[in-house]
Parts: sequence; structure tokens; C-alpha cells
Amino acid sequence: MPNIKSAKKRVLVSAKKNLVNKNNKSEVKTAIKKLNAVIDSGNYEEAVKLFPATAALIDSSVSKGVYHKNTAANKKSGLAKRINALKKD
Repeated sequence: MPNIKSAKKRVLVSAKKNLVNKNNKSEVKTAIKKLNAVIDSGNYEEAVKLFPATAALIDSSVSKGVYHKNTAANKKSGLAKRINALKKD
């Protein structure tokens, strides 16, 4: 445990931020899992409806500093690619 007051505060603040970031990542992962489940079931229309909300959630986590913008772009691109492959079948 740190002895200096500012270091003690840093420990508390970083623990709180860590919890917020963890919750945000969990929310994004859940949304992605739901979308992947819809894609796996083969329901194109439902996947198209669900994608904008999932992409918005990913984008909001980027603006909060949870994900890097390239990571978010990679996640959205992969989901879009899976949806588009569903359309062709």
C-alpha cells in the first residue's frame, strides 16, 4: 500500500475506473454475443436490425476510452462481414 497521499488516491481512482471499464467491456461483449447468436441462427433481417445498436455501443465505448478506435473498427468490420456473408447465402 502506498504511503504518499496522492499515490493512495491514484489507487482508489484507478480501481474505480477499472470497474467502470470492466462493466463497459462486459456490456459490449454481451451485445456482440447476442448479435453473433442471431447471425448463427441465420436470421438476416434481425441481424441487420441489431447491428446499428451494437455498433453504437462499440463506438460509445471508444469515446469513453475503453477500446482503441482501431479495435472497435475491427470488431464492427468483422460483424458486418458476417452479416453480409449471411445475405449472400
